[in-house]
Amino acid sequence: MGRGRVELKRIENKINRQVTFAKRRNGLLKKAYELSVLCDAEVALIIFSNRGKLYEFCSGTSMLKTLERYQKCSYGGIEDNTINKPSKELEANYREYLKLKARYESLQRTQRNLLGEDLGPLNVKELDQLERQLEGSLKQIRSMKTQSMVDQLTDLQSKVLSLCYCTW
Repeated sequence: MGRGRVELKRIENKINRQVTFAKRRNGLLKKAYELSVLCDAEVALIIFSNRGKLYEFCSGTSMLKTLERYQKCSYGGIEDNTINKPSKELEANYREYLKLKARYESLQRTQRNLLGEDLGPLNVKELDQLERQLEGSLKQIRSMKTQSMVDQLTDLQSKVLSLCYCTW
């Protein structure tokens, strides 16, 4: 029994869309791996989620080498002296990308930790630092809340006084 055709349009339900993305992404990564193994092909696959998270697969030794090879094939009759500049530029961009990717993952990890998630891998020192950071944030929040309440109280007192003067 075959499967029915799926109408290709955006999935409106956010949860269903995320589930479909995860399943199809994993299927695509599996197919890329199978193609590389069965046919001894060099395969590179880059996927960005709608949140900007990167998923990649490369059957070669490095994504950078595969991308350079792609660039050389795509821009085929270019002299060596002109291809070196894009290659160096590509390499610099890739290094920058790796730095940004590491920073992004670090920030995501920190955010999860601040939300109380993924605390297992943290050691005692890191947990103490996280606790101090949260306590500092909590103090700042309480201070702002207190100041806001004092401001509201002052406003209400002035309104009460103005009402008292009006009724006399």
